[in-house]
Amino acid sequence: MILSLRCLSRSGEVVVPFVPRALVIAGLTGRDRVAVEHHVEELRRLGVRPPPSIPAYFRNSATLLTTATEIETLGADSSGEVEFVLVSLPDGLWVGLGSDHTDRRVESYAIDVAKQLCPKPMAPILWRYDEVAPHWDRLVLRSWIEEGTPPRLVPYQEGVTAAIRRPEELIAGVTGGAPLPVGTVLFGGTFAAHGGIRPSPRFEMELEDPVLGRVIRHGYRVHTLPLA
Repeated sequence: MILSLRCLSRSGEVVVPFVPRALVIAGLTGRDRVAVEHHVEELRRLGVRPPPSIPAYFRNSATLLTTATEIETLGADSSGEVEFVLVSLPDGLWVGLGSDHTDRRVESYAIDVAKQLCPKPMAPILWRYDEVAPHWDRLVLRSWIEEGTPPRLVPYQEGVTAAIRRPEELIAGVTGGAPLPVGTVLFGGTFAAHGGIRPSPRFEMELEDPVLGRVIRHGYRVHTLPLA
């Protein structure tokens, strides 16, 4: 599997063919312990048993990564979560945007399996991490889902990266202090959802850099396959 990624930096833009070698999903990554407990309680209401460690790191198959605008899931009980994504390329660390789409029915008894069951959509655009690191805490993540009749997009999540542990800390939790291995993709964790976690046939997300005046946007439609 090869993903075509647009790498944007001050020196210009280059399209990179990227072969992901490892995928790690970080969870419960909030800097504010109260906010983390809020998300844990949100999961408990869904019957999800929290992982034994905070933050938690889930190893998933790299083949789940996709830049497609349509995905298929088994049943109608899955939903997305907006996250920043760290990508290690041969020339250094890059940051992008992704959704930790997860099967919520299975998550209630096996969170690691639930994450492995769904594609992991990500935007095909990356920013060089060195260019955003000085103002990292000012980046903003947002998501929307489709609801209502007629269907319309409604706000689902919003927060600043200041609420999430810094990339260096998350990477250290994976590598023990070494750089993120080339070919590795690390999802950074998410925020609580407005109105609670729930499925939607469409998920839209964005990562805004208000300092450099740029935005990464991506969205995808969810097609549900029938359960046997």
